[in-house]
Amino acid sequence: MPPHQVRQDDRKSCELLMDIFEHQARQTAGRSAPLAENMRPKSLADFAGQAHLVGPGGILRHAIEKDKIFSMILWGPPGCGKTTLARIVARDTRAHYVHFSAVLSGVKEIRAVVEEARNQQKLYRKNLILFVDEIHRFNKAQQDAFLHHVESGLITLIGATTENPSFEVISPLLSRCRVLILKPLFFEDLALIIHRALEDKENGLGKMNLELSPDAVSHIIQISDGDARMVLNNLELAASVACSGQDPASPAKVSTVTRQDVEKALLKKALMYDKSGEEHYNLISALHKSLRGSDPDAALYWLGRMLLAGEDPFYIARRMVRFASEDIGNAEPQALGVALNAMEAFRFLGHPEGELALSQAAVYLATAPKSNAVYKAHENVREAVKKSGPLPVPLHIRNAPTGLMKELGYGKGYQYAHNDRDGYVSQDYLPDELKDQLYYFPTERGHEKIVKQRLDGWRNLKKRAANSKKKAD
Repeated sequence: MPPHQVRQDDRKSCELLMDIFEHQARQTAGRSAPLAENMRPKSLADFAGQAHLVGPGGILRHAIEKDKIFSMILWGPPGCGKTTLARIVARDTRAHYVHFSAVLSGVKEIRAVVEEARNQQKLYRKNLILFVDEIHRFNKAQQDAFLHHVESGLITLIGATTENPSFEVISPLLSRCRVLILKPLFFEDLALIIHRALEDKENGLGKMNLELSPDAVSHIIQISDGDARMVLNNLELAASVACSGQDPASPAKVSTVTRQDVEKALLKKALMYDKSGEEHYNLISALHKSLRGSDPDAALYWLGRMLLAGEDPFYIARRMVRFASEDIGNAEPQALGVALNAMEAFRFLGHPEGELALSQAAVYLATAPKSNAVYKAHENVREAVKKSGPLPVPLHIRNAPTGLMKELGYGKGYQYAHNDRDGYVSQDYLPDELKDQLYYFPTERGHEKIVKQRLDGWRNLKKRAANSKKKAD
């Protein structure tokens, strides 16, 4: 028998022994694992959902069946099957498998895994699959530590994350992995998971003789946000409450769990929200775009969603301050003050009274005239500086605090605007290389219309003065 086959059989035997020992330990302790863990699928045949990956013709099913696992990032929301798929890979592949937690491990442990990968390849001609749970928690140094070994093929990486890999995984590592997107489970998938748990007498709730009304099933699924783990946790709690008066040794005949039973057990729905994850960025983006689109109703809705989910109010306030300059600017100069005052009002009042100030600011910003002219001017200047570099300040607008500087021409020819009857003089303030360059183009909206009229007048005066100078020369 080939050495790799012996190793595979040894590993399967060890897994079986570990399962037995874990089961005995739970029995000795008088408790069992959570329902979600007991019902975790052990093969693709039992796996619910993600048909685009593990269904007929799915890329992951093909890779598992052909034992041609590639480095990948499994990106999806909680409870969609990332860890379960990794465990199925572990059972069905001939590679050596190592489970790694990004929360508990560091560079030292990564080096140990790399050494183990070398030994597996040298002694048994086996590849090593490294499953990194919550890979988004790895910092750059930790990701760099196994980048080369993923590139060389010594390690096949399977990372699991709930966060957008574009933000959390370094580009060199991301380019060497295939990102597989897992979706929240559909209603039918979650209903199947509930049905299996109710029927399974060995790992599920089959011995409790329970059935759920259609409304109860729908409610559990509705409040679980496509999360299979949450579905099973909620089912387990609801079943426990519904059967609290029964004798476990002699369960009654079939009991029906109603929607009311589920609501009583679970109390209420918690909003799906991760303040550091993608949903955080989705909601703040929705708020920003609603404000920009002058829709106060939508702005209030997204603001309320974020506040109820526990978002930091000062994060929201800072974004509204930014919005006041970026999307309103001088079309309504008071907008910046309103946003800043809302932030200070919340600092003074706190929850819940201060939330009203944020709502007031959101309505004001949404209904104010809009202009991104200041934002565009800011970006135009940044590009100009990058392109032209640190051009010298023209001599006539330099300060001349010393005699030497005056001798060198600092401040020579400068015209003091307040000495003019209209408070404006036609002179250049940009470096010669950028002379007559314009960056700020105000709109015709709100107060910016007045700014535009004033600025157009000054610019025309400057043009006429320049033309007169040319004729005189």
